[in-house]
Amino acid sequence: MEYGAVHALKEVSLQILRGEFVGIMGPSGSGKSTLMHLIGCLDLPSSGSYFLNGNDISTLDDTALSLIRAKQIGFVFQSFNLVPQLSVMANVGIPFLYQNDTTVDKESRILNAVETVGLGHRLHHLPTQLSGGEMQRVAIARALAISPTIILADEPTGNLDFETGRSILSLFQKLNSQGVTLIVVTHDEFVGKHCQRVIRMRDGRIIGQDHHDIDS
Repeated sequence: MEYGAVHALKEVSLQILRGEFVGIMGPSGSGKSTLMHLIGCLDLPSSGSYFLNGNDISTLDDTALSLIRAKQIGFVFQSFNLVPQLSVMANVGIPFLYQNDTTVDKESRILNAVETVGLGHRLHHLPTQLSGGEMQRVAIARALAISPTIILADEPTGNLDFETGRSILSLFQKLNSQGVTLIVVTHDEFVGKHCQRVIRMRDGRIIGQDHHDIDS
């Protein structure tokens, strides 16, 4: 991947298996954000290929990419990205606005996702009535609701205090133990220690990988 004359990623070769919990770590400018954008189908590589569920993403047009994002990739952001005027239930249902699949029981999926993150008692609350940790749980439920191939989290504990961040990481580990594939982009070593595998980047390259034994 390159921007102008600057190569953001160089000779990156990577495989992530279904059901893994993977961290991508590196300093600012290391290429981890660019890699996240590629994995999340937000950008296309200027060369090389990216396969998701056997499909070569690098050959798809914008419409096809939007459909992939809507149905296969759940996003969790540092800033939560909740709509303040909408309830928890409505926020979690936002991804379904980009789908046109009448066979999906959207309400059931939304309720299941909210229950999974432990917020069944907050269904009709607004984001302003929630704590930071609860807002991040709503964001995770929103990602879960579409039953994605992967959940991609960008600095998911960055705006949380230590104890709240630890509870979010415990939730991630619980979800992963249930078969959810998780990819977390972070600069925080504490977050990295909760991942089964950490991919380390510098100057647009993968410079190493760490493997951790995680108790589910």
